[in-house]
Amino acid sequence: MQILLFLLEVLGFLLAGAALLRAWMNTRRLRMTQQPGLFAMALTDWLVQPLRRSLPRGLVQSSLDWASLLAALFLGLLYSTLWHVLMGGQLPGVQSLGWLVTLPLLALTFVLSTAMQGLMMLALAYAVLSWVQPQAALQGSLASLVEPVLAPIRRRLPRLGGVDLSVLVLVVLLQIGLMLLR
Repeated sequence: MQILLFLLEVLGFLLAGAALLRAWMNTRRLRMTQQPGLFAMALTDWLVQPLRRSLPRGLVQSSLDWASLLAALFLGLLYSTLWHVLMGGQLPGVQSLGWLVTLPLLALTFVLSTAMQGLMMLALAYAVLSWVQPQAALQGSLASLVEPVLAPIRRRLPRLGGVDLSVLVLVVLLQIGLMLLR
């Protein structure tokens, strides 16, 4: 059973994370014809494209990628439902709140934790790549994805000995957020 739950967690993270990454890339106006956009599209096109066709034109043309966000929420709901089934209906709070309330809350928690973990992975990849190969083509995309989140931290955090610790602070804050979420 633990193996099935682990595989569900990995698959759910990959799919929902790719949908969230796609939404964030579209919000940042990044081209999806380069990495990590190609990866996100390959994993999510099967769900995002039908959603995009079924949404009202006003939502499709807004600055947010509603189809990708809805795909992430749908995948979170699917994840929480499968988790509930695999656990034999033994989820905390289900008896007191009912599954109609608990499953969407679990789905939202899953999507939020996936977003935090994904941002942490992007920030770490950005930091490592900036040390190892700062001129890599992927570095520009990672910078466009991570810089808006790092900018407020950098404004408040002084450089210590010429070292930028903003990525470290972001990772610590995201870890605290994940602890509070769980």
